Amino acid sequence: MAGALAGCGGGAKQEANEIKIGGNFELTGSVANYGKQAVNGIQLAIKQANAAGGINGKQIKLVMADNKSEAAEATNAITKLITQDKVVTVLGPATSSNTIATLQVSQDNKVPLITPTGTSEKITVDNGKTRPYAFRSCFIDPLQGTIMANFASNTLKAKTAAIYIDSSSDYSKGLAQSFESVFTKNGGQILGQEAFLQKDQDFKSTLTKIKAMNPDVVFLPAYYEEVGKIVKQAREMGMNMPFLGADGWDDAKVVEIAGAAPLNNTYFCSHFSSQDTDPNVVKFREAYKQEYNQEPGVFAALGYDAGLFLIDALKRANSTDPAKIRDALEQTKNLQLSTGMMTVDANHNPIKSVVVLEMKDGKQVFKEKIAPQL
Repeated sequence: MAGALAGCGGGAKQEANEIKIGGNFELTGSVANYGKQAVNGIQLAIKQANAAGGINGKQIKLVMADNKSEAAEATNAITKLITQDKVVTVLGPATSSNTIATLQVSQDNKVPLITPTGTSEKITVDNGKTRPYAFRSCFIDPLQGTIMANFASNTLKAKTAAIYIDSSSDYSKGLAQSFESVFTKNGGQILGQEAFLQKDQDFKSTLTKIKAMNPDVVFLPAYYEEVGKIVKQAREMGMNMPFLGADGWDDAKVVEIAGAAPLNNTYFCSHFSSQDTDPNVVKFREAYKQEYNQEPGVFAALGYDAGLFLIDALKRANSTDPAKIRDALEQTKNLQLSTGMMTVDANHNPIKSVVVLEMKDGKQVFKEKIAPQL
C-alpha cells in the first residue's frame, strides 16, 4: 500500500527533490543471503552519495521489492517498481535466472536495469544483439569458466575433469559450457557430466557416478546452499579430489553447511577478496565494517559497485530521463569501484579483474588476481 500511495497526494513535492531507484532483490527464499548483502552494499553507496549532497541537490530514494528468490516474483516486483512506484532505474535481481525473468519488463518500459551479480551472458545479449537497457557491475560466466579451466590446467595440472551442474540454473549451465570448452582446448578431457536440481538434498547417487569416473578435478558451478551439501557428501564418500567453482560459492554460509574440513582443497573465482590490499578495496571494507559491523562479502561489494555505477551515470546524465541514464551507463569508462577499475564494453559487460580464492580450514585465502584481458 505504501508503494502504491507514493505518487499520490503530497508525492509531487517529494518527487521533485528525490530520484527514485528500484531494488528488486532476493530478501527471502533460497538465496536470500545474496540479495541481502547486495542491498547492504547499494544502501551504503546511496547513503554516501546523499550525504555528499545527492545528485544535483536531489536525494536518491531506494524503493525495495522482495522477489522471494523466485523468477515469477521477480517479474512481478519489477512490474510494480516501474508501473506503480515510477522508478527511473532498477537494481537487481541478484541471480541470473531471476534477472533474466525481469528483462522483458525492463526493455518494454525502456527503464535501465543493473544487476550487481547476475553473470549469465544472456542478461545483456539476446541472440547476438545487445539488450539496450540491460547492464551489470559483475563480469560474465564465460570469463569465470575460462579462468577456472585455465586454473585447473595450469595451476592444478589437471588432465581430466567431471562437471556437476544445477540443471535448473542458467548460471550453472553457462559456466559449464565455458569451462568444458576451454579445458578441452587446453588438452584436458571431460570424463562426464552429471546434474542435480536446486533444493535437492541427497546427491549421493550422482556423486557415486562421478566418483567412478575418478577425475582429477570436479567443476561444480552452483550456489552456496547446494555447494555446501554436495562437498560435504562427496567428502563423506571419500572423494578427496579438488572441487572447483565460481562466484556462487562466495558466501560464509557455505562453511556453515559443509563444515570447514570438507572445503579444504576447493577453489573458486570471484570478483572481490577482503584480503586484497588494493587501497580502494581497503577503503570500501572499512566503510562497510563501520556501517554494518561485519566484513563485506562479494555480493556486498558488487552491490556497492552497482550503486556507484548508477550514481556516476546519474551525475553525467544530469537527468532522471531513463533514456539519458541508459546512455550514461553505456558510456562508462575507467570508473573506480571497490572491486577495481571498470569500463563498459559494447555488450554492456564490465571489463575488470578476477580473483581466485582457496578454502583453507573454513577461511578464504586470496590466491591471485587475474587481469581482465585473460
